[in-house]
Amino acid sequence: MTERSFSSIDELIISLDNGMRTVFGRPHSTDRKRPGEALPEAELEETDRRRIEGLMRVNHAGEVSAQALYQGQALAARDHVIREKLNRSAQEENDHLHWCEDRLHEVGGHTSRLNLMWYLGSFGVGVLAGLAGDRWSLGFLAETERQVVRHLDDHLQRLPAHDSRSRAIVTQMKEDEGHHATVAIENGAAELPWPVRRAMSMVSRVMTRTAYYL
Repeated sequence: MTERSFSSIDELIISLDNGMRTVFGRPHSTDRKRPGEALPEAELEETDRRRIEGLMRVNHAGEVSAQALYQGQALAARDHVIREKLNRSAQEENDHLHWCEDRLHEVGGHTSRLNLMWYLGSFGVGVLAGLAGDRWSLGFLAETERQVVRHLDDHLQRLPAHDSRSRAIVTQMKEDEGHHATVAIENGAAELPWPVRRAMSMVSRVMTRTAYYL
């Protein structure tokens, strides 16, 4: 068995371990301090609490999907430099996972009951994108992050204005996702055809509407 074969097996085992941690445990992160952690908790009406819970559950599910997407793409990436950048971005997505999960617990909510489905579907898409070639894989990543930024903008509009703790998390997530898109573009991301971008948007809409409640 060749050295590359051993390396591929090791990477697959690491991906499986990361997947188990993402869906069922607490994946490794960069240990960045959670934005807004020191801010006081707002007085929340029940309608506000339910809205925060739904939006943060959507964000957490989105980060589960993003984590799977990055891991799938990294597994199939041809260029080791691209692979390292994808793995670094995946680790930053783990920060978002922790922040969203902690905030959900603070408001008495739970993560999506469909996280395993979100993870498996996104991992498969990530592998397919990676197999298409690094430029297309990065293009898929860049478009995903652009759409995530738009979702986060919408969430900042919908979150209660006095919920500074949730808003701090979403604001930092938006900054990180925009940076990930920029990194992908700077490393040669191809522009995806309009039908692909449209299909991605439609799938994302189904996921966000489902995760809000489940």
